[in-house]
Amino acid sequence: QVQLVESGGGLVQAGDSLRLSCAPSGRATSTGTMAWFRQAPGKEREFVAHISWTGTSTYYADSVKGRFTISRNNALNTVYLQMNSLKLDDTAVYYCAAGYTGTGYSRQGSYNTWGQGTQVTVSS
Repeated sequence: QVQLVESGGGLVQAGDSLRLSCAPSGRATSTGTMAWFRQAPGKEREFVAHISWTGTSTYYADSVKGRFTISRNNALNTVYLQMNSLKLDDTAVYYCAAGYTGTGYSRQGSYNTWGQGTQVTVSS
């Protein structure tokens, strides 16, 4: 089974930028349609962004639209999340997901493969 590894998290100040990366560990076949979710302390995991296999279709949560950009490099089998103008509310563990089952891109249950997450902390 494919395992996903996220990287790029860290501690930044409000207004700063970060870029997260997600790639399968080891030799893996294509990860197909992928997404980013996040979970803040004491809150449920929530959808952030989704990108199709070709990269031509992307969807974003309203809370990050205009600030975050999801992209992918299929040659490197890597998906990115560029996060600009970070806010305190963006503090969370960010997870990438793959194995989309086609039952709703914003639903956790629509993905069967998850990474361990990377912490993003935004300070004032």
